[in-house]
Amino acid sequence: MLRFPFFSVILLLLGLSLAAQESLLPPGTVWTDQNGLHVNAHGGNVIHVGDTYYWYGESRSRVGGPMPGVSLYTSKDMLHWHDCGIVLSTVADTACPIQRGCVIERPKVVRCPHTDNYVMLFHLELKGKGYAAAMMGFADSPSPEGPFTFRRALRPTAGKWPMDFKRKDRKLARGHRPEDYKDWWTPSWEKAVREGMYVARDLKGGQMSRDQTIFVDDDGKAYQISSSEENLTLHINELTSDYMGFTGRYVRVAPGEMNEAPTLLKHNGTYWLITSGCTGWAPNEARMYSAKSIWGPWTRHPSPCRGPKAKTTFDGQGNYIFRQGQRFIFMADRWQPKKLSESPHIWLPITFDAEGVPVIEWKD
Repeated sequence: MLRFPFFSVILLLLGLSLAAQESLLPPGTVWTDQNGLHVNAHGGNVIHVGDTYYWYGESRSRVGGPMPGVSLYTSKDMLHWHDCGIVLSTVADTACPIQRGCVIERPKVVRCPHTDNYVMLFHLELKGKGYAAAMMGFADSPSPEGPFTFRRALRPTAGKWPMDFKRKDRKLARGHRPEDYKDWWTPSWEKAVREGMYVARDLKGGQMSRDQTIFVDDDGKAYQISSSEENLTLHINELTSDYMGFTGRYVRVAPGEMNEAPTLLKHNGTYWLITSGCTGWAPNEARMYSAKSIWGPWTRHPSPCRGPKAKTTFDGQGNYIFRQGQRFIFMADRWQPKKLSESPHIWLPITFDAEGVPVIEWKD
């Protein structure tokens, strides 16, 4: 029988422990790249191409000042990340919507199977305009490594009513004017919101689009889900076949319920939408909705989160659900408003209970 000195056994166990730690993601802590810096990719998403994972996100300035643009990190194992730099840069041209000083948030990249192109959509706010623009930006690249070329910015579905709005619904929406409701959260104001007051207000120029995500269905059709109508109502917008525009087909979800940070998955034929409330940088309890069709109707459920700090979504806010086969990862940020570049990342597996309802359980 082989005999190991006690000290050798201790070293062996220590080595196994360190190896096990190397194979684990620690949610809510500092995740470093090859340079020892925290991964500066926030509000973004991950795609898997070949043997490489590509992680895109907001690059927040580490030293203050304007955002550089959208960053890219790559990995072979989702544990060790390599900083590839900025793949969509803000520019000095004052005539360009993404001029330096603009705000780019929630960038998402997906491959379009119809064009074999990689398309980036993002929430765009114009320089010096606060959050008034509420626009969508489009960029693309023939390669996941980028660089991405900015194409245009716009508000979705200009001149289009929601798919389920009949003539009477349009008349009701047009009958309300925001200037007639000086006080929010009154019963009459809430009724006007539900009936589409802000849809009618923004009909000509296009609907507002702030926090957003992209979902590609099993048939290759893609949808953009965004916080619209002054962040009061979610919109699900169908994208064109090249993912570079909107078809004009859209529906409203949870009118007047104030949702942002939308994320979406599909499991066993049911669509699950996981969102957050609107409390600025402060975390809140996640919401969840389900539907058998992307067009609804949508039913609200309790939060999917379980465990410590579930009431604040583990002190985080969702940004994307990464799917690989039948496995799903809930990606979230723990926003640090005083230094956004250092905001920790939370990745947690999504499981399903006996009824097929998503569950996100905290795991250290």
